Amino acid sequence: MRILVTGAGGAIGGAATARLVEAGHAVRALVREDDTPPDTSGVEVERGDATDPAAVSRAVTGVDAVVHLAATPAPLGRPEDVFVNNSCATLVVLQYAAEAGVGRAVIASSVSALGLAWAREVNSPAYVPIDEDHPFWPEESYGLSKQVDEATAAMIHRRFGMPILAYRFPFTTSASALAERAAQVRADPAEAVRELWAYLDLRDAAEAIRLGVESEVPGFQPVYVMAPDTLADRPTAELIARYHPTSEVRTPLVGRQTPYVITRAEELLGFHARHLVVDER
Repeated sequence: MRILVTGAGGAIGGAATARLVEAGHAVRALVREDDTPPDTSGVEVERGDATDPAAVSRAVTGVDAVVHLAATPAPLGRPEDVFVNNSCATLVVLQYAAEAGVGRAVIASSVSALGLAWAREVNSPAYVPIDEDHPFWPEESYGLSKQVDEATAAMIHRRFGMPILAYRFPFTTSASALAERAAQVRADPAEAVRELWAYLDLRDAAEAIRLGVESEVPGFQPVYVMAPDTLADRPTAELIARYHPTSEVRTPLVGRQTPYVITRAEELLGFHARHLVVDER
């Protein structure tokens, strides 16, 4: 397949690009003028911004699938800039991809759409494990932009029929950074109370993206993509009872099980995270 990756200069974008090339796909990377392109041989680099219709129109020409990862990755900077950049980029990329006849898309959503990670005060989920039907309560522009991204993807599917997977990523980074974060969390679980201790290794994110573009999953599908366990070294049920006592426990949480429902990724894609943070107790 020929695959366009937007935001290919970012952490997930770079990992995804490398994995797609490794799997035998031809990758076109859309990167902004001032960004460093992915360090992967054989990748076609297209310069431009994902919010620019002209640049995106060029980039989607002749591709079979789009992986849309270009975004401001946190509520950093002015709220209006974060929201406009993220929501506009998603609309432009998906609209022009669909009009060009691209076969499918995978986009980066985020658990931040739930409104927990960046809330002013600790905000507990309505229930755990959290599934794809849990309501969104964002309190800032980044979480709101991810909620809008998913609504945009659903609209594009309704209008054009293009299948779209929206991956709700948790804290996603390299193995070394995850090890450092795990040490912090295990010293004090409150460090990750807003994230519900969830995580994902970049290599697993890249593999999930490969599975998504190679799949034949129909429709618009939001999917939690994360490790099956947590960064903490304590039972998840104990953590929920202590830090989120108002959350309804709908299904018992076993051991260090992530407090999210991840079965959709398994059932639709055959995805299983393999790079886990080891519990060293």
